[in-house]
Amino acid sequence: MRTLFAALILCLPATAQAHEIWIERDGTGPARIYLGEPGEPMPPDGDPEFAKLKAPRILAQPGAVLTRRTGFLETNLPAGDVRAWDDTVFAPWGPDGKKEGVVYYARAGRAEAKARLPFELAPVTANGSRFVLTRDGKPVPGATVALYAPDRSKTDLTTDKAGTIETGKTDETGKSGVAKPGRYLLVASKKEDGPISLPGGVAQAVYRITTTSYVVR
Repeated sequence: MRTLFAALILCLPATAQAHEIWIERDGTGPARIYLGEPGEPMPPDGDPEFAKLKAPRILAQPGAVLTRRTGFLETNLPAGDVRAWDDTVFAPWGPDGKKEGVVYYARAGRAEAKARLPFELAPVTANGSRFVLTRDGKPVPGATVALYAPDRSKTDLTTDKAGTIETGKTDETGKSGVAKPGRYLLVASKKEDGPISLPGGVAQAVYRITTTSYVVR
């Protein structure tokens, strides 16, 4: 039993870092919040870790009601971009004094050219194809950003000195002359040394993972 427990603990860092929370929304319809691996097909019953996604906080919507569906949480919200975060999915793991943790951030939409989460990928201009990665409002240069296309293919981009990336030209309506139509997902991560207090305990290092989804018409 101890050997099995140790093996599960060793697998946890890879599981936490391989997973992301992301939000999908079609127009002004319900927002769908997922936990999983965006580059992989979603299992019919949802990701095996989905049960750990219990109560992500929706920015500026404290009264949002979350309904559990197969593989995602659903909530009805006012029109506009949706942002959420969760620091309770995985409790800190590892030996005492060397524990690690993870905090997830997610956004759907690019109508607002502004970052409101502590770690966020926001469009430089409304509905634009250029995004800036910020931590507490400050650009993060030299960071790797994964871009997942509608067919789940992945392209790695690197933020420039201003913390920005170009994902493919689109006009102010969101219509693209380069990128294929469909839903895209941006993913970035940042490791920070602690100690940092999380709801599940104190971690000596924390991985912050942020996603932004948007639709190209």
